[in-house]
Amino acid sequence: MTLAELYHFYSALVYNVALQYTQNKQDAEEVTQDVFVQVNEKMAGFRNEADIKTWIYRISINKSLDFLRARKALKRWSILSASSIDDTKVVPGFSDFNHPGVQLEQKEALAFLFACINQLNERQKTALILVRVEGMEMEEAAKIMELSYKGIESLLGRAKQNLKLIMAKSKENER
Repeated sequence: MTLAELYHFYSALVYNVALQYTQNKQDAEEVTQDVFVQVNEKMAGFRNEADIKTWIYRISINKSLDFLRARKALKRWSILSASSIDDTKVVPGFSDFNHPGVQLEQKEALAFLFACINQLNERQKTALILVRVEGMEMEEAAKIMELSYKGIESLLGRAKQNLKLIMAKSKENER
């Protein structure tokens, strides 16, 4: 399969995965571009041991997480730089979430939900996004995350528990 064919079949999937993580259209587009650059570079080494869709999903998740880590590191550096210049406290806000198709009245609630999801650890966040947001079967999510069915089930259970705690704590802090 050529890169153009792969892009045609999987670009929407990659973009949607990236959008779930980055919650910003421009960032999702950047991650999508990075994914297909890596697919192009690694295509010759793809050994068909996994389904190509699973392979592309895995690259998408890893690139999205790499993007978030880089952004977080940049924020830390910026905060440290700003605090050394000025002693004002920097308070992080909600992300700029612009998912297409979200109705205006749901946008604030969805932004809150994803701000809470973003506080989960990477593995819990990935399991939750794949199964609950993307609607993927647990078996497929387990393949992508290279876990057993029980492993993904356990991760998902912990993610739900932690998400409830995070949401409750966030709502308490609003009061």
